[in-house]
Amino acid sequence: MSKQAILRPKISEKSYALADTANTYVFAADKEVNKHDLARSVAAQYDVTVIRVRLATVPGKTVRSYRRGGRNTFKGKRSDIRKAYVTLAEGDKLPIFSAVEEPAKPEKENK
Repeated sequence: MSKQAILRPKISEKSYALADTANTYVFAADKEVNKHDLARSVAAQYDVTVIRVRLATVPGKTVRSYRRGGRNTFKGKRSDIRKAYVTLAEGDKLPIFSAVEEPAKPEKENK
């Protein structure tokens, strides 16, 4: 029984740069899904060929909140984030990460 992974793209400057240079796309992954299930989900949903999948777990940060004038502090922890770096075959692209370039506007001269 294979799991169908829910694909949530991570949009950032780094993910756009990876998509342009290395044809690698970044997704948020569930903790229960493995590399094979992720590769099958990306290939089925976007009709592309997946070459490689790398997983990275980013630990959540410790946070503090103050109450009653700063006398009481409460400590907590944000949840961990798991990222999947999916590398596609040469020539395959995903439409989510394609940036639309705007034509350059001519600058106005100050008189």
